[in-house]
Amino acid sequence: MELAYIPSPSVGVIHLGPLPLRGYAFCIIVGVFVAVWYGNKRWVARGGRSGTVADIAVWAVPFGLVGGRLYHVVTDPELYFEKGEDWVNAFKIWEGGLGIWGAIALGAVGAWIGCRRRGIPLAAWADALAPAVAIAQAIGRWGNWFNQELYGKATHVPWALHITNPSGGGTPGYYHPTFLYESLWCLVVAALVVWADRRWQLGHGRAFALYVALYCVGRGGTEYLRVDEANHILGLRLNLWTVMVMFVLAVLYIVLSARLRPGRESVVEPGAGDEADEAAAPAAGEGAPGAAPQAPEPTAPEDGEDPAGPEGPGPQAKRVGPAAEKG
Repeated sequence: MELAYIPSPSVGVIHLGPLPLRGYAFCIIVGVFVAVWYGNKRWVARGGRSGTVADIAVWAVPFGLVGGRLYHVVTDPELYFEKGEDWVNAFKIWEGGLGIWGAIALGAVGAWIGCRRRGIPLAAWADALAPAVAIAQAIGRWGNWFNQELYGKATHVPWALHITNPSGGGTPGYYHPTFLYESLWCLVVAALVVWADRRWQLGHGRAFALYVALYCVGRGGTEYLRVDEANHILGLRLNLWTVMVMFVLAVLYIVLSARLRPGRESVVEPGAGDEADEAAAPAAGEGAPGAAPQAPEPTAPEDGEDPAGPEGPGPQAKRVGPAAEKG
């Protein structure tokens, strides 16, 4: 018996009356909301409108979920289509099984549609969302903890994960908590992307490419530790090959993009700057607090109007009037 370990949840779903609240789905939903919130802050800081990130996420998130599930099913078809398996389970996304690369690929298609409808460059939007996506992944990985899945090799380290009811027919025991390793690494990736973006003003998709490259580094380590069934090519897990290819592509993009399109976009959302100027104009017209109000400029009297006004001439005009008549 291990003296110190990370316990697994006894159940992965809580029933709120007739409504089941699954831990895996809850982590995904929380991750999406946090990503939209933080991505919106970064987008506004880049000069965009508040709310634009959420509008585009309406397209990106559903596409990403479908893409993530498709990647998982295509790369592990034996789980659903071999003899004795029920292919209907391929649609049970709440039971786990989302491939990040499929989510990014098809999610990018949805984001492109949303950006095109708003006249926004996809690369600028992706740069603003890059660290937010990493944070969403860090939160979403805890869904694997609820499902007791995707753990690593057996270990006796003090932070070993105690698996009691493994999914996929595994053996109960103590394993490397690869979900925790990846969750922590995603937070590191988010911090590094934010730092690099402030340091070098990354633009034209380079911040997002940096996120992909850094994520691949950590994902390669967790893939090496994982013991769940997976397809292999030349002795390596399929996902490990995918990680290596994506890392090379991301680095190439950063290098070539920096040469071809240095700097970052000056305008990320058409019209956003004009709205900010219009909102600031009335405040500027009010003047500084405590300043004396300016007197209205005198206007010339219209034809036939008494210059003295409707109340008649003042006292001095009354004294001067008679003398003028005597002359």
